Amino acid sequence: MTTEQLDDIDLAILRALQDDARLTVKELAAKVHRSTTPVFERLRRLETQGYIRRYVAIIDADKVGQGFMVFCRVKLQHMNRAIATEFTRYISSLPEVTECYNVSGGYDYLLKIYAPSMSDYQEFLLNKLGAFESLGSVESTFVMSELKHDYSLPF
Repeated sequence: MTTEQLDDIDLAILRALQDDARLTVKELAAKVHRSTTPVFERLRRLETQGYIRRYVAIIDADKVGQGFMVFCRVKLQHMNRAIATEFTRYISSLPEVTECYNVSGGYDYLLKIYAPSMSDYQEFLLNKLGAFESLGSVESTFVMSELKHDYSLPF
């Protein structure tokens, strides 16, 4: 099912949950102007079909001592299926890496990394990311301030 196959009620449910995933089914039903049972059934279908992957709390990185954010571009020495699979498995095991994208251009991957400080990031870079055997090069961009951070999708 694609967004073309979702009706206006399904889209309204998804939009409402993007704003507040803690809504009860009753509150969600009121927002989309429907009764609770059909909204509950739609919600379960949207979850089952993978439109809703999971529900999360968005934590303030500064308040938990992880406010040093870095975007790190990674180039591997060689690229093939086995190395890409190994890199994916390795990166998935590192809690400092919160996002990882396989990208085109001069680098193979773009990582979003959180650390308490510059020295902690350096330690991560040397002892964790640098421990990956096929690592070729990295380029780090340090975030000075966050201007927009929105998890909502435009649909």
